Amino acid sequence: MTADCAAGLPLDWGCTDLHPKVLRGVLGSYPTGVAIVATRCPDGRRVGLTINSFASLSLDPPLVLWSLVNHSPNLAAFRDCSHFTISVLACGQEELALRFASSAVPDKFAGAPVHDVPEGVPAIAGAVATLVCANDQQSPAGDHLLLFGRVLRVASVAATPLVFHAGRFTALTAA
Repeated sequence: MTADCAAGLPLDWGCTDLHPKVLRGVLGSYPTGVAIVATRCPDGRRVGLTINSFASLSLDPPLVLWSLVNHSPNLAAFRDCSHFTISVLACGQEELALRFASSAVPDKFAGAPVHDVPEGVPAIAGAVATLVCANDQQSPAGDHLLLFGRVLRVASVAATPLVFHAGRFTALTAA
C-alpha cells in the first residue's frame, strides 16, 4: 500500500493502488449481511458455504444473485445444481458462519441445525430469512462466477441479522 493510500491523502483524487489487499480493506468498510448458500449434489452430498456476496436483483421476476470464486472446490456443485438455498444468518450464528467458511471442516453440516426444503436442498434452521431458488442463470465476471437464483419460496423470522464489517462480525443496533 502506498503512503498516500495508507494516509487517506490522495495526490489527485482517490487511491490508484488496486492491489487485492488494498481492495479487500476498502471493500471491508461496506457492512454486509452474512448468509450460507447450500445445495445437494446428484449423489446426495450436501454442499454449503458462507457468503456475503448476496444481493437482491429483481422483484419481477423475483431474482437474487451471489458470486463464487472460480477456484472454489464447490464451483461445479453450484454451477450444475438445479436449486439452492440462501439462509441469511442471525446474530448468534457466528459459529455456523465460521464453520461453513472453513475449508478445514470436512462435513460442515455435521451437527448444524439444518432442514431440507421441498426442493430437496438443505437450509439453515434459525436463519433470519431463507430463500429457496432455482438455479436460473450464470455469468462469468472477473475471477468469479455470478449465480442468479429465481426465488421460488421464502421464509423469515423476527430476529437480528448477523453483519460482517471491517473483518469482524457485528450486529445492527436500534437507533
